[in-house]
Amino acid sequence: MNPGPLVDPTEVPQWLRGLADTSAELDSELFTKFSPPPNSAPRPAAVLLLFGEGELGPDVLLLRRADTLGSHAGQVAFPGGGADPGDDGPVTTALREAEEEAGVDPGGVRPVALLPELYIPVSNWNVTPVLAYWREPCEVHPVDPGETAEVARIPLAELTDPANRFQVYRGDSEWKGPAFTAGGLFVWGFTAGLLSVLLALGGWEREWDRDDVRDLHVALHEHNERTRTGAEERIE
Repeated sequence: MNPGPLVDPTEVPQWLRGLADTSAELDSELFTKFSPPPNSAPRPAAVLLLFGEGELGPDVLLLRRADTLGSHAGQVAFPGGGADPGDDGPVTTALREAEEEAGVDPGGVRPVALLPELYIPVSNWNVTPVLAYWREPCEVHPVDPGETAEVARIPLAELTDPANRFQVYRGDSEWKGPAFTAGGLFVWGFTAGLLSVLLALGGWEREWDRDDVRDLHVALHEHNERTRTGAEERIE
């Protein structure tokens, strides 16, 4: 399937039309500098960018992977994964994964547009982001705790709050990328990079301090400590 709108952009909420309108004009280089090596055979995959409307305004569905997983343990991600042989394209893959991981009812989701394929070197996947609107939201939860630790609808207002945005780096490499703390989640890597571009394209971005650059491991440890302390205080 070619990138671009799957529906008439005027059929989605006004606040989401910016992304729907621009989907056909986007290039993968806007999101990532990586491309598959010559003669490689990346596995097709898809993620669901599920936007809805909650009590605090527009939001997006994210999940935190189980800490016991062999890869990307504990990381925040969009619902998604590798394509199965029976999947009829990226939309089917994204909806199936969202149902299996977070209990999303596919019948309440309206696929809006396909974004360009993005190559993920660490997994050798070609990931197609599927932009979707949650027209009939349902209760979500970790379907398999061994795979998913937490599922949350994160308000865009929290993600765009300048106090919740910064950049992170890894001391053992030249890599640097965006990060967020919102809804009790620490978002970095592929998910944060994709979110950062989407917030800008959707017209939601607010000015934030791009000079606030933190060591990834230190920032993540501090976040986990705050989360643990907060949980203990609520129990007491």
